[in-house]
Amino acid sequence: MATVRKSRRRFLGTLTAAIVAAMGVGRFLSPRVGHRKPLLTVSAAEVPHEGALVYREARVALLRDGGEIYALSLVCTHLGCTVTVTPTGMVCPCHGSIYDRGGGLLKGPATRPLPRYRVETQGVKLVVFP
Repeated sequence: MATVRKSRRRFLGTLTAAIVAAMGVGRFLSPRVGHRKPLLTVSAAEVPHEGALVYREARVALLRDGGEIYALSLVCTHLGCTVTVTPTGMVCPCHGSIYDRGGGLLKGPATRPLPRYRVETQGVKLVVFP
């Protein structure tokens, strides 16, 4: 009978340790969606029609094209310079990469388009997430 109690105690101890370990490891294996800190929050009315609202320090541009408002990273995909927003698109002052208004790559040396950020509407505010 004493060996049965020791076995049960050992089994319960092992089971408890396994559950605690799984909970701890599972926390690192599951993605943390929606817990990112916003890059910026602005009033939707501030974004000009067919224009751009540029935040150079955050390296983000909010653009309005028709009824759509979207956010683009202003970090050149070539070597990380901050691109300049023009009326027709974006230009990298370092090496001459050219992007269209939607962030699509028109001319290299960059090989990828500018990344888009997620924009959520919260009342009259726009919240931009990386």
